[in-house]
Amino acid sequence: MADDASMKPYICTICGHIYDPTVGEPAQGIAPGVAFADLPDDWVCPVCGAAKTMFREK
Repeated sequence: MADDASMKPYICTICGHIYDPTVGEPAQGIAPGVAFADLPDDWVCPVCGAAKTMFREK
């Protein structure tokens, strides 16, 4: 599990979807507790398909 500083939510700049590390992305097989930085480089927004690089810290 990542430390508290790395557990900040990130928001998609395309569609506004929020990746919340305390929830994860169960539909994509991402368990709760996975920090945004620890997501695979090829991870995409589950709503609009935007690349991980299109997310910003919320």
